[in-house]
Amino acid sequence: MKKIVLEFLRRGLIASGIGPIVLAIVYLILQQTSAVETLSVNQVCIGIFSITALAFIAGGMNAIYQIERLPLMMAISIHGGVLYIGYLGTYLLNDWLDFGIIPIVVFTAIFVVGYVVIWAIVYSIIKRNAAKLNKMLKQKQQSAKDVL
Repeated sequence: MKKIVLEFLRRGLIASGIGPIVLAIVYLILQQTSAVETLSVNQVCIGIFSITALAFIAGGMNAIYQIERLPLMMAISIHGGVLYIGYLGTYLLNDWLDFGIIPIVVFTAIFVVGYVVIWAIVYSIIKRNAAKLNKMLKQKQQSAKDVL
């Protein structure tokens, strides 16, 4: 378990350095599109702290897949749940999402669809790579049989 915690911390610290950079890019885009003209010091500080924490959590949560005795669907559920809570909390804290039933339902739907699409892409890539490896292994086995 110590190994997993250290891996969580390592991955989280790496990702937390990227969070504020992403936030700065988002703020610059919002300024260029005239969606935001000025930000208060408080808004910037809350944005930096919350995005750094969110990046730490999002980066660190990938360590959950290294827990071998945890079923994959359980790991995916925990990962998705923690990310959902983290993103929702960050959006609400920064006033990027209005607090209300409709905005939260829309956010939830978008999050779920995005999460499923990303996992479908990951699954298809892993499945394709596994098929390639299996084909290569069968060819090697067939070549070994032909030599004998």
